[in-house]
Amino acid sequence: MKKYQEIFNDIKEKIINQTYPAESSLPTEKELQTLYGVSRDTIRKALSLLTERGLIQKVQGRGSLVLKQEVLNFPVSGLTSYQELAQSLHINSQTEVVSLELLTVNSNLAQLTGFEVFSKVWKVVRTRSIDGKVSVLDTDYLAQELIPVLTEEIASQSIYAYLEGELGLDIAYAQKEITVEPTSPEEQKLMHTQDEFLVLIRSRVYLGDTRQFQYTESKHKIDKFRFVDFARRKHSL
Repeated sequence: MKKYQEIFNDIKEKIINQTYPAESSLPTEKELQTLYGVSRDTIRKALSLLTERGLIQKVQGRGSLVLKQEVLNFPVSGLTSYQELAQSLHINSQTEVVSLELLTVNSNLAQLTGFEVFSKVWKVVRTRSIDGKVSVLDTDYLAQELIPVLTEEIASQSIYAYLEGELGLDIAYAQKEITVEPTSPEEQKLMHTQDEFLVLIRSRVYLGDTRQFQYTESKHKIDKFRFVDFARRKHSL
């Protein structure tokens, strides 16, 4: 790896962990030269790469300004909880439990969620705020047969951490569907938005033994997330 790429990676990590917080200025080019013991040209190459990646911007009289990351990469193909994503991206996030109730599945709910009629499910509605602004509305249905106890305290943290760490469940895979849906008046109220549309990710999530334990509808503000995937071409034999 070339020296300017090493410097780019180091500064990027310092931006992520907020050693250089958003809207602050990086050290001057001369200070960076001294810090890394390299030429001015090497520093400029590293800064150019940071600019290309949307991490900094040159501002007259302020040098290199760290940009606030308004759009977050949301991995579609992975099976990552929101709390795990927030921690990995080092974002300031809060979860609020709007409601938690135990329901008996009727025919309509069975068709929507995949759970059997007359089975019991926990319904949890939560909002996810980033920097104080509600950006995600999650509605989860979880099988009571597999999750006998669920509290608001657990739901306000990481349900997956509880399922894996406390209950020993083997969360394995999910089937997902992504659409763009009109925003209902209730959703506009809960998310404090006038947006007409939200990105909806529907997921049925299964254990390693193929039992379904969760159905989720996760609604995201369109201007806050970029939905990304990793694809590999399969060559024919």
